[in-house]
Amino acid sequence: MVKHIVLYTLKDGVEKEKAVELIRSVLEPLVGQIPGLRHLEVRQAYQGLDYALYSEFDSKQALAEYAEHPLHTAAKEHFFHLLASRYSADYEC
Repeated sequence: MVKHIVLYTLKDGVEKEKAVELIRSVLEPLVGQIPGLRHLEVRQAYQGLDYALYSEFDSKQALAEYAEHPLHTAAKEHFFHLLASRYSADYEC
């Protein structure tokens, strides 16, 4: 299994609570729709970052396929313009 963690900051002027709820609403439903995606959650973050995404995949290959999957790329169109920065890490269990 591969765990994928991403921490984000939003652009100045973006309402954090509304943005996080929007992001959650378009990404969390992808579980069960994209092969190899086991779990995904989006939550508001603390200590200088705006939100965190935590997800689990069957394999490195599943994570790579998720990144390019049409449902994922379509979901990103709803919120990617709101992002200021992104930090990610992946690890195997």
